[in-house]
Amino acid sequence: MRPLFQLLSPSGARARLSVLIFHRVLPQPDPLFPDEIDAARFDAILGWLKSWFNVLPLDEAAQRLKDGSLPARAAALSFDDGYADNHDIALPLLQKHGLPCSFFIATGFLDGGRMWNDTLIESVRLSTKPLLDLRGLEDGRGDDLGQHALGDVASRRAALKRLIERVKYLAPASRLACVAAIAERAEVHPPDDLMMSSEQVRGLRRAGMQIGAHTVNHPILATLDASEAADEMARSREALQTLLGERVGLFAYPNGKPGLDYLPGVHPQLVKELGFDAAVSTQSGASRQGDDVFQIRRFTPWDRSRWKFSLRLAHNLYQDARHDSRLAWARTVDEK
Repeated sequence: MRPLFQLLSPSGARARLSVLIFHRVLPQPDPLFPDEIDAARFDAILGWLKSWFNVLPLDEAAQRLKDGSLPARAAALSFDDGYADNHDIALPLLQKHGLPCSFFIATGFLDGGRMWNDTLIESVRLSTKPLLDLRGLEDGRGDDLGQHALGDVASRRAALKRLIERVKYLAPASRLACVAAIAERAEVHPPDDLMMSSEQVRGLRRAGMQIGAHTVNHPILATLDASEAADEMARSREALQTLLGERVGLFAYPNGKPGLDYLPGVHPQLVKELGFDAAVSTQSGASRQGDDVFQIRRFTPWDRSRWKFSLRLAHNLYQDARHDSRLAWARTVDEK
Protein backbone atom coordinates (compact mmCIF):
# COMPACT_ATOMS: atom_id res chain seq x y z
CA MET A 1 0.00 0.00 0.00
CA ARG A 2 2.94 2.40 0.41
CA PRO A 3 3.09 3.28 -3.34
CA LEU A 4 -0.63 4.08 -3.34
CA PHE A 5 -0.35 6.24 -0.24
CA GLN A 6 2.72 7.90 -1.80
CA LEU A 7 0.69 8.72 -4.90
CA LEU A 8 -2.28 10.08 -2.94
CA SER A 9 -0.15 11.95 -0.40
CA PRO A 10 3.11 13.22 -1.95
CA SER A 11 5.51 15.56 -0.19
CA GLY A 12 5.50 19.34 -0.22
CA ALA A 13 2.72 21.61 -1.40
CA ARG A 14 0.52 18.73 -2.67
CA ALA A 15 0.82 16.74 0.55
CA ARG A 16 -2.15 15.45 2.53
CA LEU A 17 -2.19 15.04 6.30
CA SER A 18 -4.10 12.02 7.61
CA VAL A 19 -4.91 12.40 11.31
CA LEU A 20 -6.40 9.37 13.05
CA ILE A 21 -8.67 9.71 16.07
CA PHE A 22 -9.17 7.21 18.89
CA HIS A 23 -10.97 7.39 22.23
CA ARG A 24 -10.31 4.22 24.17
CA VAL A 25 -8.14 1.11 24.00
CA LEU A 26 -9.80 -1.66 26.02
CA PRO A 27 -7.93 -4.62 27.48
CA GLN A 28 -10.41 -7.01 25.84
CA PRO A 29 -13.26 -6.63 23.30
CA ASP A 30 -16.46 -5.16 24.74
CA PRO A 31 -19.69 -7.03 23.78
CA LEU A 32 -21.68 -3.80 24.13
CA PHE A 33 -19.36 -1.95 21.74
CA PRO A 34 -17.81 -4.56 19.45
CA ASP A 35 -16.27 -1.88 17.22
CA GLU A 36 -14.36 -0.25 20.11
CA ILE A 37 -10.60 -0.65 19.83
CA ASP A 38 -8.99 -3.26 22.11
CA ALA A 39 -5.30 -3.78 22.85
CA ALA A 40 -4.63 -6.48 20.26
CA ARG A 41 -6.37 -4.52 17.53
CA PHE A 42 -4.60 -1.26 18.44
CA ASP A 43 -1.26 -3.06 18.37
CA ALA A 44 -2.01 -4.30 14.85
CA ILE A 45 -3.20 -0.86 13.66
CA LEU A 46 -0.03 0.81 14.93
CA GLY A 47 2.06 -1.73 13.05
CA TRP A 48 0.17 -1.05 9.83
CA LEU A 49 0.42 2.72 10.20
CA LYS A 50 4.13 2.61 10.93
CA SER A 51 4.74 0.61 7.74
CA TRP A 52 2.58 2.87 5.54
CA PHE A 53 3.03 6.43 6.86
CA ASN A 54 5.48 8.95 8.21
CA VAL A 55 3.84 9.50 11.60
CA LEU A 56 4.60 12.96 13.01
CA PRO A 57 3.80 14.72 16.30
CA LEU A 58 0.62 16.67 15.66
CA ASP A 59 2.08 20.10 16.44
CA GLU A 60 4.87 19.53 13.92
CA ALA A 61 2.41 18.14 11.38
CA ALA A 62 0.15 21.20 11.74
CA GLN A 63 3.05 23.61 11.24
CA ARG A 64 4.37 21.71 8.23
CA LEU A 65 0.85 21.54 6.80
CA LYS A 66 0.70 25.31 7.09
CA ASP A 67 4.04 25.99 5.43
CA GLY A 68 3.83 23.27 2.79
CA SER A 69 6.71 21.10 4.01
CA LEU A 70 4.92 17.86 4.92
CA PRO A 71 6.69 14.64 3.98
CA ALA A 72 5.03 12.11 1.73
CA ARG A 73 2.49 9.86 3.47
CA ALA A 74 2.20 12.26 6.42
CA ALA A 75 0.05 11.17 9.37
CA ALA A 76 -0.54 11.93 13.03
CA LEU A 77 -2.33 10.08 15.84
CA SER A 78 -4.69 11.46 18.47
CA PHE A 79 -6.92 10.43 21.38
CA ASP A 80 -9.86 12.42 22.76
CA ASP A 81 -11.37 12.77 26.24
CA GLY A 82 -8.73 11.41 28.66
CA TYR A 83 -9.63 7.81 29.51
CA ALA A 84 -7.34 5.98 31.92
CA ASP A 85 -6.77 3.19 29.41
CA ASN A 86 -5.01 5.74 27.18
CA HIS A 87 -2.21 5.73 29.74
CA ASP A 88 -2.37 2.14 30.91
CA ILE A 89 -2.90 0.33 27.59
CA ALA A 90 -2.38 2.67 24.63
CA LEU A 91 0.85 4.28 25.87
CA PRO A 92 2.89 1.04 26.16
CA LEU A 93 1.81 0.04 22.66
CA LEU A 94 2.74 3.45 21.24
CA GLN A 95 6.13 3.11 22.92
CA LYS A 96 6.54 -0.40 21.52
CA HIS A 97 6.11 0.94 17.98
CA GLY A 98 7.99 4.19 18.64
CA LEU A 99 5.11 6.40 17.51
CA PRO A 100 4.12 9.87 18.79
CA CYS A 101 0.54 10.70 19.73
CA SER A 102 -1.49 13.65 21.00
CA PHE A 103 -3.99 13.25 23.85
CA PHE A 104 -6.82 15.78 24.19
CA ILE A 105 -8.00 15.99 27.79
CA ALA A 106 -11.38 17.15 29.08
CA THR A 107 -9.98 18.43 32.38
CA GLY A 108 -13.19 18.43 34.39
CA PHE A 109 -13.17 14.62 34.52
CA LEU A 110 -9.64 14.05 35.78
CA ASP A 111 -9.10 12.41 39.18
CA GLY A 112 -12.37 10.53 39.59
CA GLY A 113 -14.73 12.36 37.26
CA ARG A 114 -16.97 10.64 34.76
CA MET A 115 -18.34 11.77 31.40
CA TRP A 116 -22.10 11.83 30.94
CA ASN A 117 -22.05 9.13 28.27
CA ASP A 118 -20.15 6.76 30.56
CA THR A 119 -22.72 7.28 33.31
CA LEU A 120 -25.35 6.25 30.78
CA ILE A 121 -23.32 3.35 29.34
CA GLU A 122 -22.41 1.86 32.70
CA SER A 123 -25.98 2.26 33.97
CA VAL A 124 -27.26 0.16 31.08
CA ARG A 125 -24.35 -2.27 31.26
CA LEU A 126 -24.55 -2.94 35.01
CA SER A 127 -28.29 -2.81 35.64
CA THR A 128 -29.86 -6.08 36.74
CA LYS A 129 -33.31 -4.93 35.67
CA PRO A 130 -34.90 -6.70 32.67
CA LEU A 131 -36.69 -3.45 31.74
CA LEU A 132 -35.37 0.09 32.24
CA ASP A 133 -38.35 2.38 32.80
CA LEU A 134 -37.44 6.00 31.93
CA ARG A 135 -40.95 7.33 31.56
CA GLY A 136 -41.14 10.86 32.89
CA LEU A 137 -37.58 11.72 31.82
CA GLU A 138 -37.30 13.92 28.74
CA ASP A 139 -34.78 14.21 25.92
CA GLY A 140 -33.61 17.42 24.21
CA ARG A 141 -36.85 17.66 22.20
CA GLY A 142 -39.05 17.27 25.26
CA ASP A 143 -40.05 13.71 24.35
CA ASP A 144 -40.42 10.98 26.95
CA LEU A 145 -37.43 8.59 27.12
CA GLY A 146 -39.77 5.62 27.45
CA GLN A 147 -38.98 2.01 28.37
CA HIS A 148 -36.03 -0.11 27.24
CA ALA A 149 -35.58 -3.88 27.40
CA LEU A 150 -32.29 -5.05 28.92
CA GLY A 151 -32.76 -8.79 28.62
CA ASP A 152 -29.61 -9.52 26.62
CA VAL A 153 -26.54 -7.86 25.11
CA ALA A 154 -28.30 -7.04 21.85
CA SER A 155 -31.17 -5.27 23.61
CA ARG A 156 -28.76 -3.34 25.87
CA ARG A 157 -26.78 -2.27 22.81
CA ALA A 158 -29.96 -1.09 21.10
CA ALA A 159 -31.06 0.80 24.21
CA LEU A 160 -27.71 2.59 24.41
CA LYS A 161 -27.80 3.56 20.76
CA ARG A 162 -31.22 5.15 21.20
CA LEU A 163 -30.48 6.85 24.51
CA ILE A 164 -27.08 8.31 23.67
CA GLU A 165 -28.43 10.11 20.61
CA ARG A 166 -31.46 11.41 22.50
CA VAL A 167 -29.51 12.68 25.52
CA LYS A 168 -26.38 14.00 23.73
CA TYR A 169 -27.75 17.41 22.76
CA LEU A 170 -29.36 18.35 26.06
CA ALA A 171 -27.87 21.43 27.73
CA PRO A 172 -24.89 20.36 29.90
CA ALA A 173 -26.62 20.73 33.28
CA SER A 174 -29.78 19.02 32.02
CA ARG A 175 -27.74 16.23 30.46
CA LEU A 176 -25.93 15.49 33.72
CA ALA A 177 -29.20 15.53 35.64
CA CYS A 178 -30.77 13.20 33.08
CA VAL A 179 -28.02 10.55 33.16
CA ALA A 180 -27.93 10.72 36.98
CA ALA A 181 -31.65 10.01 36.98
CA ILE A 182 -31.13 7.13 34.54
CA ALA A 183 -28.47 5.63 36.85
CA GLU A 184 -30.92 5.89 39.75
CA ARG A 185 -33.69 4.22 37.74
CA ALA A 186 -31.21 1.49 36.71
CA GLU A 187 -30.20 1.06 40.39
CA VAL A 188 -26.52 1.36 39.47
CA HIS A 189 -23.55 3.22 40.99
CA PRO A 190 -21.28 3.74 37.93
CA PRO A 191 -17.50 3.35 38.37
CA ASP A 192 -15.41 6.45 39.00
CA ASP A 193 -12.03 5.22 37.71
CA LEU A 194 -12.63 5.41 33.96
CA MET A 195 -10.80 8.69 33.39
CA MET A 196 -7.14 9.55 33.91
CA SER A 197 -5.62 10.93 37.05
CA SER A 198 -3.49 14.06 36.92
CA GLU A 199 -0.42 11.91 37.44
CA GLN A 200 -1.32 9.75 34.44
CA VAL A 201 -1.51 12.87 32.27
CA ARG A 202 1.93 13.85 33.51
CA GLY A 203 3.07 10.32 32.74
CA LEU A 204 1.97 10.64 29.13
CA ARG A 205 3.91 13.88 28.79
CA ARG A 206 7.02 12.42 30.45
CA ALA A 207 6.84 9.61 27.90
CA GLY A 208 7.10 12.20 25.11
CA MET A 209 3.44 12.34 24.13
CA GLN A 210 1.66 15.62 23.45
CA ILE A 211 -1.19 16.95 25.57
CA GLY A 212 -3.95 19.14 24.16
CA ALA A 213 -7.05 20.85 25.56
CA HIS A 214 -10.56 19.49 25.03
CA THR A 215 -12.63 21.89 27.19
CA VAL A 216 -13.46 21.34 30.86
CA ASN A 217 -16.87 19.67 30.70
CA HIS A 218 -16.98 18.41 27.08
CA PRO A 219 -20.01 20.53 26.08
CA ILE A 220 -21.46 20.82 22.60
CA LEU A 221 -19.92 24.20 21.83
CA ALA A 222 -22.65 25.07 19.31
CA THR A 223 -25.16 25.12 22.20
CA LEU A 224 -23.17 27.71 24.19
CA ASP A 225 -22.79 31.42 23.69
CA ALA A 226 -19.36 32.62 22.59
CA SER A 227 -18.21 33.70 26.06
CA GLU A 228 -19.16 30.34 27.59
CA ALA A 229 -17.38 28.47 24.81
CA ALA A 230 -14.24 30.59 25.21
CA ASP A 231 -14.31 30.00 28.97
CA GLU A 232 -14.50 26.22 28.47
CA MET A 233 -11.54 26.32 26.09
CA ALA A 234 -9.42 28.68 28.19
CA ARG A 235 -9.97 26.98 31.55
CA SER A 236 -9.15 23.58 30.09
CA ARG A 237 -5.90 24.92 28.69
CA GLU A 238 -5.01 26.73 31.92
CA ALA A 239 -5.60 23.61 33.99
CA LEU A 240 -3.32 21.56 31.73
CA GLN A 241 -0.62 24.23 31.67
CA THR A 242 -0.65 24.36 35.46
CA LEU A 243 -0.57 20.56 35.64
CA LEU A 244 2.32 20.19 33.18
CA GLY A 245 4.23 23.39 33.81
CA GLU A 246 4.40 24.20 30.10
CA ARG A 247 2.46 25.81 27.29
CA VAL A 248 -0.37 23.85 25.63
CA GLY A 249 -0.91 24.73 21.97
CA LEU A 250 -3.38 22.15 20.62
CA PHE A 251 -7.18 21.96 20.94
CA ALA A 252 -9.86 19.44 19.93
CA TYR A 253 -13.54 20.36 19.54
CA PRO A 254 -15.80 18.09 21.63
CA ASN A 255 -17.63 15.67 19.32
CA GLY A 256 -16.10 17.77 16.57
CA LYS A 257 -18.58 17.80 13.68
CA PRO A 258 -18.56 21.25 12.01
CA GLY A 259 -21.96 22.91 11.87
CA LEU A 260 -23.43 20.49 14.40
CA ASP A 261 -21.03 20.38 17.36
CA TYR A 262 -19.10 23.59 16.70
CA LEU A 263 -19.69 26.54 14.39
CA PRO A 264 -16.98 27.00 11.74
CA GLY A 265 -17.63 30.74 11.58
CA VAL A 266 -17.28 31.21 15.34
CA HIS A 267 -15.26 28.67 17.28
CA PRO A 268 -12.08 28.37 15.18
CA GLN A 269 -11.67 32.13 15.54
CA LEU A 270 -12.11 31.84 19.31
CA VAL A 271 -9.47 29.11 19.44
CA LYS A 272 -7.09 31.29 17.45
CA GLU A 273 -7.74 34.36 19.62
CA LEU A 274 -7.01 32.32 22.75
CA GLY A 275 -3.53 31.66 21.38
CA PHE A 276 -3.72 28.02 20.35
CA ASP A 277 -1.55 26.92 17.42
CA ALA A 278 -3.96 24.44 15.81
CA ALA A 279 -7.23 22.59 16.41
CA VAL A 280 -8.75 19.34 15.21
CA SER A 281 -12.31 18.40 14.25
CA THR A 282 -13.92 15.06 13.43
CA GLN A 283 -14.70 16.04 9.84
CA SER A 284 -13.58 13.12 7.69
CA GLY A 285 -10.95 13.55 5.00
CA ALA A 286 -7.31 14.61 4.95
CA SER A 287 -6.09 18.18 5.27
CA ARG A 288 -4.01 19.94 2.61
CA GLN A 289 -1.99 23.14 2.45
CA GLY A 290 -4.32 26.13 2.54
CA ASP A 291 -6.86 24.41 4.79
CA ASP A 292 -7.64 26.02 8.13
CA VAL A 293 -5.19 24.65 10.73
CA PHE A 294 -7.88 25.37 13.32
CA GLN A 295 -10.15 22.79 11.65
CA ILE A 296 -7.79 19.93 10.83
CA ARG A 297 -9.70 16.85 9.67
CA ARG A 298 -9.55 13.45 11.40
CA PHE A 299 -10.65 10.01 10.29
CA THR A 300 -10.13 6.41 11.43
CA PRO A 301 -11.29 3.33 9.48
CA TRP A 302 -13.33 0.83 11.46
CA ASP A 303 -12.33 -2.23 9.47
CA ARG A 304 -10.61 -5.13 11.20
CA SER A 305 -8.60 -6.53 8.29
CA ARG A 306 -5.35 -4.88 7.17
CA TRP A 307 -6.55 -4.82 3.56
CA LYS A 308 -9.91 -3.16 4.19
CA PHE A 309 -8.41 -0.74 6.74
CA SER A 310 -5.80 0.39 4.21
CA LEU A 311 -8.32 0.74 1.40
CA ARG A 312 -10.59 2.91 3.50
CA LEU A 313 -7.65 5.12 4.47
CA ALA A 314 -6.71 5.36 0.80
CA HIS A 315 -10.29 6.28 -0.09
CA ASN A 316 -10.21 9.01 2.55
CA LEU A 317 -7.14 10.47 0.82
CA TYR A 318 -8.57 9.91 -2.66
CA GLN A 319 -11.69 11.95 -1.92
CA ASP A 320 -9.49 14.98 -1.25
CA ALA A 321 -7.26 14.34 -4.25
CA ARG A 322 -10.36 14.13 -6.47
CA HIS A 323 -11.64 17.37 -4.93
CA ASP A 324 -8.35 19.09 -5.82
CA SER A 325 -8.57 17.77 -9.38
CA ARG A 326 -12.08 19.16 -9.76
CA LEU A 327 -10.94 22.55 -8.49
CA ALA A 328 -8.00 22.56 -10.92
CA TRP A 329 -10.32 21.63 -13.79
CA ALA A 330 -12.78 24.38 -12.82
CA ARG A 331 -9.99 26.95 -12.69
CA THR A 332 -8.82 25.87 -16.15
CA VAL A 333 -12.34 26.28 -17.54
CA ASP A 334 -12.67 29.72 -15.94
CA GLU A 335 -9.34 30.84 -17.40
CA LYS A 336 -10.43 29.79 -20.87
